[in-house]
Amino acid sequence: MKKGTITRRCRCTDPETGKDLGASCPKLQSRRHGTFGVFQELDPAQDGRRRRFRRGGFETSTKAQEELGKVRALMAIPEEDDAWGRTQISDLLEDCVKEKTPLPDYDETRRRFQTGQSLNSKTTVGEWLDTWLAGRKRLRRGGASRYECDIRVHLKPHLGHLRLDKLRVHHIDKMFDAINERNIEIQEQNAQRRAVADELKATPNKGAENRARRKWFRAQLDAMPPFRRVTGLNTQPHIRDTLRAALNVAIAQQVMPAFNPAAHVELLPGTKPKALV
Repeated sequence: MKKGTITRRCRCTDPETGKDLGASCPKLQSRRHGTFGVFQELDPAQDGRRRRFRRGGFETSTKAQEELGKVRALMAIPEEDDAWGRTQISDLLEDCVKEKTPLPDYDETRRRFQTGQSLNSKTTVGEWLDTWLAGRKRLRRGGASRYECDIRVHLKPHLGHLRLDKLRVHHIDKMFDAINERNIEIQEQNAQRRAVADELKATPNKGAENRARRKWFRAQLDAMPPFRRVTGLNTQPHIRDTLRAALNVAIAQQVMPAFNPAAHVELLPGTKPKALV
């Protein structure tokens, strides 16, 4: 591994040419002038392209040295003769530069590397749910349909955009709060539609005035949302269980930290089914 370097630059310009003075600025003799940057040669890309890790804007050389140390520690994870592993780490560092994101955690990256996982920890909940459902080969048709419905209607719209390793209990709580608020809205709209439908049914066909009223009622119904089912309190535990099952597999495969937030979500109690006599 080639040794990285730390540089110091400023934004001063030559008054005659207007060009940046860069490292030739005489004020750089003062430690308080300019900012520090790091430079580290990376392993070439698969197509042979030369790559470098560059990052600047550090206020002190100490902070720049810390950043360079993190880069070199990440690059030292693979063995010297593991060319593919070094390429993976270099890919990860190159992405950090392109996307201007912080360096990944060393311990988590080392764990992922040693277990053969993707070093990209940006898998979303939606992506993982699709992967998990596709891997359920022994599901019966009814079970697969129920899981697919939970994922499509509830889990992906509310949680799908979140990173899998960043999913927390409060995210899931917020989803069920939104479902319950939506239930209230649906119940109110259903009641309004039912009232108009009852008025239409009670209005006779005879007479011009009645026909005009019936036409107005039908126009009102056309403008209203259709009757919809609510996601009841007895259904919500199944949605939670679908998510919990998918996250358990993610934990077992070490795709996410060993904590299942779905297992710690409390729901409103539903109604118990009546016993058959």
